[in-house]
Amino acid sequence: MLSISSLAGCAVLSISLTAGCAVDATAPARTAERFHAALAAHQEDAACALLSQQTAEKLPDPGQTCADALRELKLGAAGPVTSAQVWGDDAQVRLAGDTLFLHHYQDGWRVTAASCRPQGDRPYDCEVES
Repeated sequence: MLSISSLAGCAVLSISLTAGCAVDATAPARTAERFHAALAAHQEDAACALLSQQTAEKLPDPGQTCADALRELKLGAAGPVTSAQVWGDDAQVRLAGDTLFLHHYQDGWRVTAASCRPQGDRPYDCEVES
């Protein structure tokens, strides 16, 4: 399960993708969309390339590739982005059918958790996580 307790002390910068705002969450939102578009097109290798290195390495079972692991999970369609929140180098992107967590690295935004479901007051439960 993904713990977002490290984000609790940060000021949350929430934006709506339709409203003009000083905080730019379009880059993590686009990464989330590209991740799900790759899955929908059965391009699991491309989806794996959008994962953080730690997440991509943790995902497969021994003897299995990241792409095989994503294929086996059969993650569903996610729909359009409904909201995005950015906390410094971390972001949460909600799509109509999924919630993803991302981190900003030197080479751009990478997915650290996907197929996440809220669990009330507990941390999100994610199918894909580091």
